[in-house]
Amino acid sequence: MKFTHALRVTFPALLLLFSLLSCEIEEQFDPNGPSINSVLSNATPSELNLLVTGIEARTRDGFSNYVTASGTIARELYIFDADPRNTSDLLGKDETFIDANTFYLTAPFSSRYRVVKNANVLLEAVNNTTLISADEADGYRGFANTMKALMLSQVLDLLNENGIRVDVADPENLGPFLSKEASYDAILALYDEAFTQLQGSTFNFTLSSGFTGFDTPEEFAKVNRALSARTATHAERYQEALTRVNASFLDLNGDLSSGPEHIFGTGSGDILNPLFKAPGQSGDQLIVHPRIIANATSGDARLGKFRMRVSSSSVDGLTGDFETALYESVTSPIDIIRNEELVLIWAEASINTGEYDDGVTGINIIRNAAGIGDYSGDVSEDALIDEMLYQRTYSLWGEGHQMFDLRRYGLLNADYLPIDRVGDDVFTQFPIPLSEGQ
Repeated sequence: MKFTHALRVTFPALLLLFSLLSCEIEEQFDPNGPSINSVLSNATPSELNLLVTGIEARTRDGFSNYVTASGTIARELYIFDADPRNTSDLLGKDETFIDANTFYLTAPFSSRYRVVKNANVLLEAVNNTTLISADEADGYRGFANTMKALMLSQVLDLLNENGIRVDVADPENLGPFLSKEASYDAILALYDEAFTQLQGSTFNFTLSSGFTGFDTPEEFAKVNRALSARTATHAERYQEALTRVNASFLDLNGDLSSGPEHIFGTGSGDILNPLFKAPGQSGDQLIVHPRIIANATSGDARLGKFRMRVSSSSVDGLTGDFETALYESVTSPIDIIRNEELVLIWAEASINTGEYDDGVTGINIIRNAAGIGDYSGDVSEDALIDEMLYQRTYSLWGEGHQMFDLRRYGLLNADYLPIDRVGDDVFTQFPIPLSEGQ
């Protein structure tokens, strides 16, 4: 199958792709030197650490497509740029469907699986070396499996009922596409395997500054629990989500911005934040969908994420008055997961398990941080779910959540979302890429 091109990566190519911030990498291999066979045979710690650096760096690739494509479908934002498919395919213009062989799908799909492949290389290298201790080996394994689970969860977010491949260790003998529920089972099991490996382990590697405060096995394990809680929430396994989020770095009284981040830089070999857009551009814009502005609460501090344009922007029959102001510069970090989301996960899981008072507590933490005061509506499951989704809309705008939030409550449809042009449609999932031959 053609899918294997994303899973076959020669070691020299890996080395070229594995740069992060140049100031954070002490050693570099000669890209014309070692083969993949050398790293799989008694790899040195420096070789293993370069693999770790590359895995972290590559998780940034394709993420902007994941955010903007899903955000467009959810009527969260518009992508106004030179590619008309962003305003046609993703919105179902004139009975158009999502293309199974186009960048908005293939970029996040292939980049996620590329990280999975690189993590599998690291796992095999760890198993085949005698140059590290058992505790150090488990540290590498816990990191690799956590990142694998994160990447697979993002693919499942997009493909949904189509399911995903989980077993891709052998590119010549790929595992089958699992059902959605079996995919969730496998991803959560992988998070749990990683969590177990992290217990009592040692990190013999250094993560980027994006993981400051989360760069020891103990603290990274809390990130693992946080990410697994997100997946359990998407799977609508709320009791499980509650257990997982309570073991994370959730802090109901803490800094809502706390959490690991993707970092960016202008150094050689690094990349810029692809979701930053300069103010007032006439092209390459991320425009806030009008429904987000129309439904906003006056005085909400989160409205600072939106910047009013001097003049409205219109493309392909779509118009918006506000553009993204979510990131300040080309080097602004992007959150991987933060305490604000964990509070919302805790609130959602509490509501769905009948703990309404806790749900209200979580909602009020978010509302008060936004400056809009306590919740005063009905304390019922339906009312609290509506309020929780509203708070998620503004707390997590433009970060790749809205499509999946609406979908799990049956709201990703034209009855709930506005149809901006006659004939537009609301899609609920992406197809399996054409390269998969399904």
